[in-house]
Amino acid sequence: MTDLLKNRVLMLGFALLFVAGCSSTATEPEGSGANGMDETDMEQQSDSDADTSDAYGAGDGSGVSEEAMTAEERARKSLEQAKEKAMQAASTIYFDFDSSEIRRESQSILEAHAAYLAEDDDVTVVLEGHTDQRGSREYNMALGERRAESVARFLRVNDVSSDQIETVSYGEEQPAVEGNNEEAWAENRRVEINYE
Repeated sequence: MTDLLKNRVLMLGFALLFVAGCSSTATEPEGSGANGMDETDMEQQSDSDADTSDAYGAGDGSGVSEEAMTAEERARKSLEQAKEKAMQAASTIYFDFDSSEIRRESQSILEAHAAYLAEDDDVTVVLEGHTDQRGSREYNMALGERRAESVARFLRVNDVSSDQIETVSYGEEQPAVEGNNEEAWAENRRVEINYE
C-alpha cells in the first residue's frame, strides 16, 4: 500500500511539473505578429528600420557601403605594408666597378621601394648617384648619373610615375667611406634612395 501511495505522489508531481511548464509559455492574442506586435506595429517598425538604414547610407546607395569601406581599409593596409617594407629595405644600392647595371641582389630591395611608391603617388624620391674616386671628375659625374638613371628606370618599369622620381649625381664628391682600398671603393659605388 505504501508503494502504491508513493507511485501516485510521483505521478501527481510529474503532472504538476508538466502543467507548470506549459503555463509558462505565452500565448499570442489573435492577429498579433512576432513579439506580440500586430500588423500596424510591424509596419511602423519596418518603416523605422528603413529610415535608420537610409541614415547610415545602406538604404538608397548614397552613402558608403560596407564593401567600399572594407576595400578602403584593405588599400590603406596594403599601403602601410608597402611603406613598411620600403622603410625596412636598404636605402642604398651598390654597384660593381665602372658599372651602372643593377645587381641581382638589389632587385628585391628596389621592388619594395617601387611597391611603396606605386601605391602612393604623392610620395617622391631623390636618387643620388655616387662613385669611388678613381677616374676623372667629369667621368665620375656621368657614371653617377647613369647609376641613378638605372635605378629610376627600374622603378618606372615597376609602375612608379616619372613625376615621383628625381635623379642627381654627386660623382666622387660625397664618399660614404674615406679610404684608398677596395673596401672603401665598394661602399662608395652606390645610389642612395632618399624620400622627400
